[in-house]
Amino acid sequence: MNLSALSTTQIAVIIGVIVVLAAGIAVALFVQKRRTQKLRTQFGGAEYARALKEGGSQRKAEALLDKRADHVEAMQIRPLTPADRARFIDSWARVQARFVDGPGGAVTDADQLLGDVMSKRGYPVSDFEQRAADLSVDHPRVLENYRVAHNTALRQSQGQANTEDLRQAMIHYRSLFEELVGETEAVQAKAAAS
Repeated sequence: MNLSALSTTQIAVIIGVIVVLAAGIAVALFVQKRRTQKLRTQFGGAEYARALKEGGSQRKAEALLDKRADHVEAMQIRPLTPADRARFIDSWARVQARFVDGPGGAVTDADQLLGDVMSKRGYPVSDFEQRAADLSVDHPRVLENYRVAHNTALRQSQGQANTEDLRQAMIHYRSLFEELVGETEAVQAKAAAS
């Protein structure tokens, strides 16, 4: 193409198209960066990194995280009734008290109790990885600790966890328990908005 043969209008149109394309690319990159920041904030750095590892690319990982959020949004997560909440708090107190005399059994009981709380709230609990993925949407702050605690419970069932591992597992379980049992106002507001 001979630039000297182009009219001023044609050159202006070409420059305009280039500017529009550059602006479009800049906007697309900005939107992608904002989306990534939003997902990292929502799911936490550890879960975002796990999704990247599983997905193999940023695009696939972010699609996976969006799919998780949509899946949880479609579920009927509900608050605990005051009676259920009180029952679970009493059960948790008994589990913690058992830790002194039988730490392994207490960790197993804590794992089971958390499954019961999640089930009562409306989370599907049959598969741990799906349960963890669902929890990652609303509870990213404690999810990695929950994974560690669950892994410790599995190791304990094989006789491979020491007392310090079990103590840490109970601390991790307690943080998730407190979030799941103590968040009634936030869940009620979300349920009312649906």
